[in-house]
Amino acid sequence: MALDLLVFGPHPDDLEIGLAGTIAKHASMGLAVGLCDLTAGELGTNGTPDDRRREAARAADLLGARWRENLGWPDGAIEPLPERLRAVVNLLRRHQPRVVALPYWQDRHPDHVEASRVLDLAVFRSGLRRFVTDAAPWRPEWTCYYFINTSVPPSFVVDVSAHYDTKRAALDCHRSQFAPEGDDAVPTRLTRDTFRRLIESRDAQFGAQAGVAFAEGLVVREPVVLPTLFRSVS
Repeated sequence: MALDLLVFGPHPDDLEIGLAGTIAKHASMGLAVGLCDLTAGELGTNGTPDDRRREAARAADLLGARWRENLGWPDGAIEPLPERLRAVVNLLRRHQPRVVALPYWQDRHPDHVEASRVLDLAVFRSGLRRFVTDAAPWRPEWTCYYFINTSVPPSFVVDVSAHYDTKRAALDCHRSQFAPEGDDAVPTRLTRDTFRRLIESRDAQFGAQAGVAFAEGLVVREPVVLPTLFRSVS
């Protein structure tokens, strides 16, 4: 399946934290969106890998993604091993996304930082004709980086006001992380009300700066080209 947008997350719930509104918006426009988690988050304090895969699948359905895949890499050991790079390159070449969204390269969580580095390398190698796999070389038009924990002034923001309730519902799917139940549930940074408020306050701040209710920020490495100095073209 050729995709318009392919979003990668280090663990189930990461791409929802940073980009769920943008995913839902693009899917609502009839664009083909695919999602890929690198790990099942098995080192997480709460929830099992099976729990997290089920939660991720429910969130993907809510967001309107065409599919969601989990590469099954070991949590806490995201590294640019040859077979892992090849797996991502094959995924990119099979689905030929126009745009790829990756975690921003600075973050408090080491897995998020390493995921950004490994995925960047895979995107680059996907376009090399002498990096041979079962599929033909493919280079996306654009690579964008979304925020999970850390944020900086974005290159641009996407107005997700109309899709923010969908983002909230997608985050609610990850109950094992944000609202775990049972005698073995352990309080963590994610289970505090303040964590969800941090997500919403960031999106509200980006929105306020752009004159809308909620927006998600993204960073790109190259200049953004506009046809004129006008904000909109009639």
